Amino acid sequence: MVGARDWAAGAAVAYAVGRALGGWHWLLDAPLLKTLLARKALFDAVGEVGAALRAGDLPAARRLTAWHLVSRDTAQLSAAEIAGAAIESLAENLSDSVVAPLLAYRAGGLPLAALYRYANTADAMWGYRTPELEHAGKVAARTDDLLNLAPARLTAVCALLATPLAGLSGAVAHRAWRRDARTTDSPNAGHPMSAFAGALGIRLTKRGQYALNAGGRDPEPGDVDRALRLARWTLALAVPALLIGGRRA
Repeated sequence: MVGARDWAAGAAVAYAVGRALGGWHWLLDAPLLKTLLARKALFDAVGEVGAALRAGDLPAARRLTAWHLVSRDTAQLSAAEIAGAAIESLAENLSDSVVAPLLAYRAGGLPLAALYRYANTADAMWGYRTPELEHAGKVAARTDDLLNLAPARLTAVCALLATPLAGLSGAVAHRAWRRDARTTDSPNAGHPMSAFAGALGIRLTKRGQYALNAGGRDPEPGDVDRALRLARWTLALAVPALLIGGRRA
């Protein structure tokens, strides 16, 4: 896995060389920008969980979800909760791992995209509430929240626009988003997650914390594949919007 320091160092070198190359800077930007995105890893991880659920292998699905996607204890989660956790992680990380770094690149090139990934990685590493990491975790979490305000909402809007393309209900998705986007502890995660919940017609829950689209049904293994289809359509709208006509030398 590429570390945050590697991203920052690579972006700094690319910026210096790119300045020398002038209008040809995109030759360096494209491969380095790709290292700041985690689309394939995210889709593969969610797909593995879906495959384990379809095979009826709940222990494997729990293990894969805990290993790749969530920090919560998955040992006692039901199949519906595991499917829901995978879909939640897909929706949230679609913003954090793809849309947000692309938006940062659009605004400030590779250095800003690398800075975003550094902040996002720091939040993932230090954002847990332990005595040793309390101060660093709070700073990292607040920084990450601020940097994701726009990307999370852009991801949700693109998901809403993508629902008919994915053969899903845009009207229900919009209602769920307007009603539930602010019910999570995070000021950002609820936006794409509630849009996905409504589009899929399912209830996404985290025990004792929230229920998104509470009137929906429990998630099923097939919903993971439907969520992946919606995610692909969401990116099909978001990526061109962020890159076409974007940065110039």
